[in-house]
Amino acid sequence: RAGCFKYEPVSGATANALGLDPVPEEVKQERWERFMAAQQAISADILQSKVGREIDVLVDEIDEENDEAIARSPWDAPEIDGNVFLPGETGLTPGDKVRVRIVEAEDYDLVGECLPG
Repeated sequence: RAGCFKYEPVSGATANALGLDPVPEEVKQERWERFMAAQQAISADILQSKVGREIDVLVDEIDEENDEAIARSPWDAPEIDGNVFLPGETGLTPGDKVRVRIVEAEDYDLVGECLPG
């Protein structure tokens, strides 16, 4: 997994004093888009390999509007990495740890179904 950002000068950063011309915004944008497209393809392949697997997830929130629980796997950081969506599982509570089977993979997220028990 990887993410990237387009550099902007930050107060006190050593890079500000290098004496180099800043990279034009259009060049930064093109580089960012190429990087993110490559990472999206890698992420999709990795997540696709998880379909059919059973994993434990931690429920972060219940989305009543979309009738689903939103959880994360042990390898996902909150608010940074992808989610595991659990359609129809609004009876869960944030903080619940549940066993799920992954039934679908998206570019950055997984969809699972809760297993009995």
